[in-house]
Amino acid sequence: MLETANGMSRGILVVEDDEQLQTALTKVLSQHGYDVTVARDGYEGLEHVEREAPWLVLTDLSLPGKGGMEFLREVRTQGYHMPVVVMTAYGGVDVAVEALKYGATEFLQKPFPIDRLEKIIQQLDDDRSEPRLTSNGVQEKIPPGEPREGFLTRNPKVLQTLKMLDMIASSSATILIQGESGTGKEVLARHIHRKSSRAHQPFVAINCAAVPEGLLESELFGYEKGAFTGALTRRAGKFEQAHHGTLLLDEIGEMSLGLQAKLLRVLQEREVDRLGSRQPIPVDVRVIVTTNRNLAQEVQAGRFREDVFYRLSVMPFTIPPLRDRPEDIELLAEHFSHRSFLRNQRSCNGFTDEAMKYLKSRPWRGNVRELENVIERGVLLADNGPLQVEHFQFDEPTLTSTSTHAPTGTIWEMERDLIIRTLEAHNSNRTHAARTLGISIRTLRNKLREYRELNGGLPLGV
Repeated sequence: MLETANGMSRGILVVEDDEQLQTALTKVLSQHGYDVTVARDGYEGLEHVEREAPWLVLTDLSLPGKGGMEFLREVRTQGYHMPVVVMTAYGGVDVAVEALKYGATEFLQKPFPIDRLEKIIQQLDDDRSEPRLTSNGVQEKIPPGEPREGFLTRNPKVLQTLKMLDMIASSSATILIQGESGTGKEVLARHIHRKSSRAHQPFVAINCAAVPEGLLESELFGYEKGAFTGALTRRAGKFEQAHHGTLLLDEIGEMSLGLQAKLLRVLQEREVDRLGSRQPIPVDVRVIVTTNRNLAQEVQAGRFREDVFYRLSVMPFTIPPLRDRPEDIELLAEHFSHRSFLRNQRSCNGFTDEAMKYLKSRPWRGNVRELENVIERGVLLADNGPLQVEHFQFDEPTLTSTSTHAPTGTIWEMERDLIIRTLEAHNSNRTHAARTLGISIRTLRNKLREYRELNGGLPLGV
């Protein structure tokens, strides 16, 4: 893999089944000094990502086998954070929003002028090379695809939390971050990593809810060749990949009790046992865990081990939901709109007073993630003018709750109805429904238990 003089990779992975476009992109990018690798579908793409870790990925959405959207989702699920530019001939607002939701950095609708792609790549290359000043006056590089501003907030409580985290960032203490989905837990974890002495070492993330329960152990601890059917080569797990750096265990509350016990041993002994190996491997890793659940309540309910809970709670922090920090709405809306206008090459003309007032009035049950998606959609609908109320109002579904006991929020209701419809479509087969929804069977069981408790029952057979 080619590298620049400062050691940064020049590798670009192109995932495209059109041979003419493959050739054209390879020729143009090679002329700019990039080391281009080509994959014909999502399966090949994932193999190249795991083997070569390119600094940038270009992917079509319409691919044979594993499609581009699924490929993008798996890249992010497996903890890779390189920029991903999505290309498609079937573009539209819905497709663009879905791609951005799954972690796309840019969206290009075919056919596109080659200079547009060149500008995007040049900007991304400049972003990763641009130095910034730390609190100690030392220049550091911005990791690709990460915001320069870190964790954005004006909320006094969160600012106090950031101050405390800065004080302990250089320690090796395990940190527990709790908060509702979409509040920015992973952003905060990355903030801690950048403030620590491990900032120039790997930051590895894995979503415990997104990896099937049977695969999570091998993903975390790795395996030896022949450890199980399909283990054709030795593979290092996430703990080894994060050696000397930081490992983020996202949604730790979804981990099974048996795997929690094995995690406890790693946290205590600082060594891992690959599947099929008899020799433990020492690891030096700072562990950060996040969850949208109340782990203390999970312990009381018998769904989370008490000893693991106390081991993880050395330094616990909670991020308040966006509705409890209204001063952050305008700050984040302006940040997301500015970034989106630049990404879509449009003039940034801000918000009308009515639009900002409208945004501040919304409950944001999906928190910062929902706000970011709404702003992105608004920018896509705006015509180079200021963002107005009508650019956001289409986002409000008209679903109504059928129970006075269930949470009255469109996000909750949409999720519940989607899960119920998917189960009905699969004749209540939870395994098939979970696969279609892209969640683990454990997550599906927990969701159904939640709906029964809050909604007083579910349709017969669900």
